[in-house]
Amino acid sequence: MTVELHLPDLPEVPIALGRSSTVRPRQRWTVRWRDALSAWLPLLLMALLAAGSWWLVKNAPGVLPTRVDSPPRSDPDYTMQRFVLERFEPTGRLKARLEGEQLRHFPDTDRVEIEQLTLRAIAPDGRITRATARRALSNGDGSEVQLFGDARVETIDSSGQPVTMTSEFLHLYTVAERVRTGQPVVLQRGGGVWRAGSLSYDHASGQAEFGAPVRVVLPAKAP
Repeated sequence: MTVELHLPDLPEVPIALGRSSTVRPRQRWTVRWRDALSAWLPLLLMALLAAGSWWLVKNAPGVLPTRVDSPPRSDPDYTMQRFVLERFEPTGRLKARLEGEQLRHFPDTDRVEIEQLTLRAIAPDGRITRATARRALSNGDGSEVQLFGDARVETIDSSGQPVTMTSEFLHLYTVAERVRTGQPVVLQRGGGVWRAGSLSYDHASGQAEFGAPVRVVLPAKAP
């Protein structure tokens, strides 16, 4: 008699034969350098920025000191010998001619000192004013001229008569056409002679104000 045994189905169990290992392909050296550079690049950039900031701080210029302008010089900055200066208007017309033996310019006051002055000023209407003195002091633009020593101013009034003023000091205003002095002065006009202790003469109006004492000599009238 034959007996049959029926066994239940058993799960299949894999049987490993020997040790197994996974073999990775070898990476190229350029790939490895790239990976390393990517990992260290942020640190390198931070280091470079820190070094650059330190270099800028070290080499940055310091705060410049406040510039203190030196006071203008009280001695002349330039001189001229036996000079001739001419001033012209924008139209090209001669406005004034200045001559002298010596000229000194003082930058602290922008004044010009002249020895043996000869001045010839031409008004817009063509009238000519002449001035002479042993010494003169003028401002920068020549609008005011102070005459010292044998000062003399010659001009023509509105009526066409010559006018001459002489004194040891005359203050001439070339633009305003005025002459003033606080010292004894002699004015000659139309044959008359005025001697006074002071004078204020306005060429535009033709008026003259004299300070005491005043002496006047007028020409005798024709019969």
